[in-house]
Amino acid sequence: MYAIDHGTHEHRSTNGSGPSQDVLEAENVSLRLQLAQAKVDAKGLLAQAGIQASEREASDKLQKLILEELHHRIKNTLATVSAIASQSLRDVPGAGQARQALNGRLDALGRAHDLLLQARWTSADLGNVVRGATEAFDKVDATRIAIAGPDLRLSSGAVIAIAMTLNELCTNATKFGALSQAGGSVDIAWTVDDPTQRLRLTWTEKNGPAVQTPTRRSFGTRLVETLGKQFKGAVELAYEPSGFVYVLDAPLAALTSTE
Repeated sequence: MYAIDHGTHEHRSTNGSGPSQDVLEAENVSLRLQLAQAKVDAKGLLAQAGIQASEREASDKLQKLILEELHHRIKNTLATVSAIASQSLRDVPGAGQARQALNGRLDALGRAHDLLLQARWTSADLGNVVRGATEAFDKVDATRIAIAGPDLRLSSGAVIAIAMTLNELCTNATKFGALSQAGGSVDIAWTVDDPTQRLRLTWTEKNGPAVQTPTRRSFGTRLVETLGKQFKGAVELAYEPSGFVYVLDAPLAALTSTE
């Protein structure tokens, strides 16, 4: 005959028989109650998770709808501005080039907003921004614009500024620079300096017509300088004999911040 104390339960057996039937039944009842409570808790947690998932899904759909509507209105506004400008300048002598330049800048804004919509309006990859801004000026059958650089997420403001800058550079290269003649090309490359946390983006034209330093600063020149400096960056314009060079050197914090 033996007796074992285990926790708060006393199990006793005599003459080799099993544990007390009353003790086993009490433990079974307790276990069933615990399992039933666990089942209730699990159902509650699953129901709560389902509600939260539904709320997130509804929120995402609403945000997508708002962004698409905003994008639609912006594109309509740009189209309206373009139409007004074209009508206003239609009968102005010598305004054809100005009208073309204005429409090009509005188109660049539209393409930048397309990129932002794809990225849910918060940011976009620099490589996608560069390709989106330059593809209208490149040839499908013979690529003349080489693009290289690491992945980098830009804030919405930086997306628009860089897209506008590249549109100006492409337009100028098409009219007067490397893209204005056969065999000319452009290299667009960027690097990130980790110690200083700065981006260096370079536009280099090659095999174009002879380069001459302009005698006056055009609106396009002032625009690309202003767009770069608004991000606390330094802008360099070099009229090298081998081709025009544009360099943007700016702190990453100013280009990637979403605030």
